[in-house]
Amino acid sequence: MLNNVISQRSTFFILLAAHTDRLVAGASATLRLITGLGNEGHQTALLIEEVNLNETSADAIKADFIRLLYESFTTPINRDQLHTLILDLDRVLNTLQSVANAVNMYNIGNSTPEARALASLASDACLLLNRAVIALSDREQAPRLAVLCPQIDALESQASDLMREAITKLFREEGDEQAAWHAMKMRRFYFTQVAVLHGCKRAAHTMEEILLENA
Repeated sequence: MLNNVISQRSTFFILLAAHTDRLVAGASATLRLITGLGNEGHQTALLIEEVNLNETSADAIKADFIRLLYESFTTPINRDQLHTLILDLDRVLNTLQSVANAVNMYNIGNSTPEARALASLASDACLLLNRAVIALSDREQAPRLAVLCPQIDALESQASDLMREAITKLFREEGDEQAAWHAMKMRRFYFTQVAVLHGCKRAAHTMEEILLENA
């Protein structure tokens, strides 16, 4: 009976790590998608599909995680906090999917330095989330978790500053109707990219709350 409980408790962390593995993979595909836009032979459709497949896979992991929450008599961390964390992580991947799909919806044929920089920051933040989730499973790694979460916060702040600069640049010069439309769609695209970082920050804050409660 005890072994079963211990195994069940470890499964929560295994599923969280598996979900953030999909998150890292989705962010990597999004980065490659945006970085390669406009290059000859760029496989835009395949990379968008890669992001979508990672999101679908993560949804299945989320469903297993929530089912385990309902079925488990005990949980390694507060049940509500675990539920909040998996939803936070899932929102990040959903937003990455929105970024990837927006490439087609907005007909974005070429990336900008700002879009590439934002995609890189998002990829870094997702990688830090993965490391933070792994650290969450081990009480001895609490100091590491306490360092990783502020790093994610810092990346979000950097992304927000970059977005403001990018949008200012878009509207600095007046142009024709086509230029105005381009500015509007890129503004929306940048907002969606930064929303990925906002989601990462939210998940990091949830982990900080867990860390403080269990200190």
